This record gives sequence, structure tokens and C-alpha cells, in this order.
Amino acid sequence: METIEHQLVSVNGITMHVAEKGKGPVVLFLHGFPELWYTWRRQILAFAALGYRAVAPDLRGYGDTDAPEAVARYTCHHIVGDVVALIESFGVEKVFVVGHDWGAMIGWYLCLFRPDLVTAFVSLTVDFRPRNPRWKPVQAMKAFFGGDYYMCRFQEPEIEAEIKKYGTANYIKKVMASRKPGPPCLPKTNPFGNPDTDTPVALPSWFSEEDLKYYVNKFEHKGFSGPLNYYRTLDLSWELTAPWTGSKVKVPVKFMVGDEDVIYTTPGVKEYVHGPSFKKDVPLLEDIVILEGVAHFLHQEKPEAVNAYIHNFINKF
Repeated sequence: METIEHQLVSVNGITMHVAEKGKGPVVLFLHGFPELWYTWRRQILAFAALGYRAVAPDLRGYGDTDAPEAVARYTCHHIVGDVVALIESFGVEKVFVVGHDWGAMIGWYLCLFRPDLVTAFVSLTVDFRPRNPRWKPVQAMKAFFGGDYYMCRFQEPEIEAEIKKYGTANYIKKVMASRKPGPPCLPKTNPFGNPDTDTPVALPSWFSEEDLKYYVNKFEHKGFSGPLNYYRTLDLSWELTAPWTGSKVKVPVKFMVGDEDVIYTTPGVKEYVHGPSFKKDVPLLEDIVILEGVAHFLHQEKPEAVNAYIHNFINKF
């Protein structure tokens, strides 16, 4: 870990923290919620050893990257704008992109907006989400899953206070250890449980106390408002992406997910992933990999297997 280099880069009007190692073709790793560049620690070391320049930023609002206060500064255009400026700072024409969770969402947007910058894309956990012109996202999720669905609850300003009350360490542990199939819901009464009376959450084998300490330190310093603003701009991003309605992703893609993933087990996702629509929307989709017995954080839970799948894919180009 001490061989990973860190720097601050000026991109798109903010200062972004970037971790990297290695020389060669750039593999850009984009993290999800509630994570940091650190989630890719095993991938950075592995791909640097394989002859790549592995780069993982803290995205806008996270870790040591700036966190603008205004909710409206977290749209897909803002986040993709950060990523485009970061890619330009590398001095290369194209990069490989690997995204997990929200990082995968940003990767899909990047492929839609700037396919010229992406040699190939590996999406972990989140399949492509074609824009539905008839339904705003939050309205649709509330209709299908109810108001307690986590993305709906994340719209509410009091959720930060709920996380603080539950405790940052307890919250991170609960998210990392969860293997409950979707759709995840957060009831308004005691949304995360009671850390004083509930059975203590045990850390998974792939996430140590040292890892937890790093996460807690960063999130207690930065807070959760920036990361939650990604969810709070879902409807605004929907409005801004009207020109891309019906657009297809014309970049080579590999999709990977664990069969116990909270997103994959949400109603409707398997039908889309394994039906004809996914391939229709992403015509250069080359492969779908379902890892058995693996949950949401597959790149941390099974790093060797995931790294091999990623490398076998990008090594073609």
C-alpha cells in the first residue's frame, strides 16, 4: 500500500485526490457509495504489476476531493465532467474504465457522453439504465418499491442525522457486511437498527479493522452529504439527459455481478440483464459474468477472480 502514489489534481473547477501506481495503458477505477479510492487498493497493486497505470480517484464529495455544498453540483454532467478532465490530465487519448456501484453509473454516462475517451468498460454490479422519458427516477422507485426504498429515503435531509446517530463505523460495517437481497429499505423508525441492543455486526473477512478505520476517518471528516447528493440529483440528471433518450452505448463492455448482490436481486434487474434489452441497449456487450456466492462488493470479496476477469477482457484491446 505504501508504494501507491497520491496527488491532488485540479479538474473541472475542483481539486481531486488521486491514487495511482504503475506505468502503461491507463485503467481508471471509479468507486461507489459509500466508498473511496481505497476500495480499489487490491486492483491498483495487481494492475500495476501487470503493466498498467492503475488510477483511482476519490470522486467529487468523497475523501480528500472537494465537496461542493450545493446539491445541484452533483449531477451526472458534473461528475462525468470531473472524470473527463482527469482523463485529459493523463495525456492519453483513451483509457480503460472499471466502475463499481455509483462508479459504474458514472462509467455508463461517460460511455454515452464521451465514447471517444473509453477503449473498453467493465461495469461491476450496476447494469445499464436506459432513460425512461415517462417516469422521473425517484417517482418510479417510490411507485415500485415504496417510500422506504433506500434511494427514496436518501432524498431526505434527515438521513445524515440518522447515520450520525447510528454511528459512522456501525453504518460502514453494516453496508459492507450486508448480504440481504434487495430491494433495500430503510424504515423511518430506526432505519439502520439499534447498535446498543442489536447483535454486533461482524466485519467480513475481506474488510479489516484497519480498512474500517480508514473509511471512518475520511467519512467523519467529510460527512455523507456529498455522496448522498448523487442520489438527490437523480431527477435533475434525468432532466439533463433528455437528449440521450434511446441512445445506445457503443463501447466494448463486460458486466460482472455477484448472485447475492443487493442490486442484482432487486426485482426487474435479472430480467433486463439476461433478456434481450441489455444487449440491444449495449450492442458491444461482450460478456456477462455472475459470480456465485458473492455479494455487492465483489472486487473486495473476490479480488483475484475479479482482477482476472477484468484483465482477460481489457487485454484484448
